[in-house]
Amino acid sequence: MNALEVHTDAGAVGGRRIDDDLTAWRGIPYAAPPVGPLRLRAPQPVEPWSGVRRAFHFGSPAPQGGGTDEDCLTLNVLAPGSASGSPRPVMVFIHGGAYSGGSSSSSLYSGESLVRRGDIVYVSINYRLGSLGYLDFTQFSTPERPFDSNLGLRDQVAALEWVQRNIAEFGGDPDNVTVFGESAGANAVTTLMTTPAAKGLFARAIAESPPVASAYHPERAARWSREFLEIAGVPLADAATWLETADPADFVEAGTTLAHRGADEEPGTRAFAPVVDGFFLPTHPLDCFASGSGHPVPLIIGTNRHEGRVFPRFLNILPTDPTRIDKMFSHVDASVKERAIAAYPGYPGRRAAADLGGDVTFWEPSVLCAQGHTTIAPTYSYRYDFAPRLLRVLGLGATHATEMYAVFGLTGPWARLLTALGGRRGLRAVTDTVQSHWLHFARHGTPAPGWPRYSPERRETLIIDDTSRVENDPLGERRRAWLGYEHRR
Repeated sequence: MNALEVHTDAGAVGGRRIDDDLTAWRGIPYAAPPVGPLRLRAPQPVEPWSGVRRAFHFGSPAPQGGGTDEDCLTLNVLAPGSASGSPRPVMVFIHGGAYSGGSSSSSLYSGESLVRRGDIVYVSINYRLGSLGYLDFTQFSTPERPFDSNLGLRDQVAALEWVQRNIAEFGGDPDNVTVFGESAGANAVTTLMTTPAAKGLFARAIAESPPVASAYHPERAARWSREFLEIAGVPLADAATWLETADPADFVEAGTTLAHRGADEEPGTRAFAPVVDGFFLPTHPLDCFASGSGHPVPLIIGTNRHEGRVFPRFLNILPTDPTRIDKMFSHVDASVKERAIAAYPGYPGRRAAADLGGDVTFWEPSVLCAQGHTTIAPTYSYRYDFAPRLLRVLGLGATHATEMYAVFGLTGPWARLLTALGGRRGLRAVTDTVQSHWLHFARHGTPAPGWPRYSPERRETLIIDDTSRVENDPLGERRRAWLGYEHRR
C-alpha cells in the first residue's frame, strides 16, 4: 500500500508529501454535508466512497462573510513522514473567530512547527458557525422538519469521534488526544469538558483565552433566534420553510446584524454560543466547573495580559467602552460595579476600558474554571505577557490571540513584520517556552518542568514573557474585585 494512502472507516484517502519530513491529508469529511434536509440537524455519518479520495486541498470554510458553502464538515491531518515504533500523541486544534468566522485552512494554523518539533500527529477541524451552527431554532421544529440544538458543538464531538475511530491509521494514539483551541475555539474546549457526549474522546485539554461563561439558557437562545428571523424579514409562521430553503448568504447577513445589535443591546453576551439545552449540554459550564463535575482531564488554561485592547479597533463586539460597560453592569449590585471599575486605574480611559472588557470576557471566567477544575484534575494556569515593541507602540500590548504566534511558531514575513521594531529574540524565547510546555503536556499530561500545578490557595501562574517566571495569584486584588459578578445566562 502507498504510504500516503490511508484507510478510514469511510474509505481510503490519499495524502500529499509536503516535504521529506511531513505528510498532509486535507479536507477529509468527518460527517455528511449538512445541506438540504440535514441543514440545522445533528451531524450524520459520511456516506462511504470507493477508490482513493484525493485529500490534497483544504475543505470549504463554514458559511461566513466572503463564503457560503455549507459542505464544510471536514478535517485535516498532518503527520511526520517517517514511521514510528509506537503511536504518536495527537493534538486536535479548534479554531477561533467568535463562532462566526475562521477556518482550519489559515496558514497560521498549519501545525508544521508543532509536528516537526514534537513528533506528534496534528488534526485541525472545520465546524458550523454563526446562525447555521450556533443559533437554536428548535422552537420552530415540526414533525416533518425537526431542528437540533448545539450544532457546532455536535460537529466538534463528531470530529473527535472520527479521531477516535481513525487516527491510529495515521500513526496517532487515540488514547493520547489533546484537544486545544483559542478564543471561541477555547470556549469549545471548556464546553466539551462539560459535554457528556465528549466523555472519553480526549485525554487532555488546553484552553487559550476561553470565554468560558459564553453559554446561554434556552429562553435567551430562543429569543435570539426569533430576533434573527425578524431581522431576516421572516414571519414566525413561515420559519420552518425558510430555515430549510433560504440561501446560506441570507443566514450570514441576518446573523451579522444580530451579532452587531447584541454587542450594543446586551453587552457581555454573544448570540453565537452553546446552549444549555438540558440534554446535549445539560449544565452551564461555569456551574459544572464550580461543582467539579466536568471530565477529569488535565487542563492548561490561561489568557493574555491585555486581551481586550484589539477589539475596539478591529472587532468591536466586547464591552470595551463606558456605555456598554454601564449596561453590562446593570443587572448586578452597584457595589460590584464600583469595586470592579476601581480595579482599572485610568477608567474610563480607552485602554482601561478595553482591559476591563477583555478581563470580564476571558480572564475572570477562566479563573473560575481553573479553581473549580483543580478539585478533579491537574490544572495549570498561565498569563501571556510578551509583546514586541511594535504592539506596545500601537497600544495593543499582549492582546488577544497574540500567543498564537508562539504556539504555532510564526516565521517568515509576518514574524519579521511583528518584530520590525525589535523583539525577534523575545519571540523565539516565548515560542520555545510555549511549544515546550504544550508538547510536553500533549505527550505526558504535564507541562515541562518548572510550571507548578494551580491551586486555589496559591494560584500558581506561569507568566510567559521573553524571560518567563511563576507568580502566585497575579493581579490578586483585581481578581477579588470581580467577586460577586454574575454573568448573564
